[in-house]
Amino acid sequence: MTGRIFKAVLACALVFSSAALNAQDDKTRKDAQTAAAEAAKALSETPEAKAAPPKPVYWTKNLKTDLKFSQQNFTNWATGGINNVTLASYIVANANYAKGKRFWNNNIQLDYGFIYQDSDKSAPPFIQKSTDRMYLESKYGKKISDKLNLSAKFDLLSQFTDTYTYAVPRNYSGDSPSKQDWLDSRSLKSGLFSPAYVHVGIGIDWIPNTANRWLTVNFQPLTGGFTIVRDRSLRRGYGMHRKKAFKDETLYPYADPSTDGRYFRPARFELGAQLTADLAAKINDNLSYTSQLILFSNYLDKPQNVRVNWVNRINWALSKHFSLSLTTFTVYDDKVMIRQDSDIEKYPNGKQRVQFQESFGLGFTYSFPLPKK
Repeated sequence: MTGRIFKAVLACALVFSSAALNAQDDKTRKDAQTAAAEAAKALSETPEAKAAPPKPVYWTKNLKTDLKFSQQNFTNWATGGINNVTLASYIVANANYAKGKRFWNNNIQLDYGFIYQDSDKSAPPFIQKSTDRMYLESKYGKKISDKLNLSAKFDLLSQFTDTYTYAVPRNYSGDSPSKQDWLDSRSLKSGLFSPAYVHVGIGIDWIPNTANRWLTVNFQPLTGGFTIVRDRSLRRGYGMHRKKAFKDETLYPYADPSTDGRYFRPARFELGAQLTADLAAKINDNLSYTSQLILFSNYLDKPQNVRVNWVNRINWALSKHFSLSLTTFTVYDDKVMIRQDSDIEKYPNGKQRVQFQESFGLGFTYSFPLPKK
């Protein structure tokens, strides 16, 4: 190639020299023209440099954080109220892999918050936990059509720290109960892996609109899992089965949760069907709505009593990093017995109830740009 370019340059030099001097004979001119033609042909046959193809991207990742704050203060307020400050945080992260027809999607949702109330006879005068949720999901699958996937999924639902119910102290000295009085009157309600719901199943995904994926429905007709209650004192309240050695309730009556919790197993195996529906709707540039509904039916024990976990989030962007947000949690589990003072005589051990939590506030939101790989 270098030799051809050199010949082309030399031929051009000869042409220009012959034109300038105008003293060459016909043979010289013909030779120069022939060399110039060969040089032009050599240049035209020189391959063009091609840019390297872009490296394929198989992973997509994103991380979003939200921090909400609210405060209330009452001074000479006729209808009453308790001064309080609340702080709630939310983190959602995704790491999704796709290559050809195969995919692997990973999702984590973390909620945690606090509330502080001024000293009052009806509320503890110290920081308490207000929100606590941990949800992990990993799904591997293969596309079988534009809207259907075969998939296998693992999920875990639990919380980080202990939750307490605070009963109003009955006997105390002074004008109002002390911090220790409130601590002595509290009872444990839940904790880390008390309970925890773990599921592994195989099924099918349905995605009605693959362009924006505003809805994904996953149905697993074959799902195995465990309900785990690590804390002994909570096992009976979450429907754990008795151990074989303590099967006879007349010989081992349940009286004190702190000691009698050893009568019950730490985990309960479940085999059933699970349906998960994830919705993400962008109403406009500032308003968005996400929802996740998880339904589980246990084939082995009252399959008609479906366990429900439903999370809804509405976010209204006020600016790039500030927004108003509304979050609700709805839970129903027929194995969970909830006690209330209003009907403690009728249901001393509690009864099944719908659990509901709502949080509304001004939040600071930030999405971290993560590198693609």
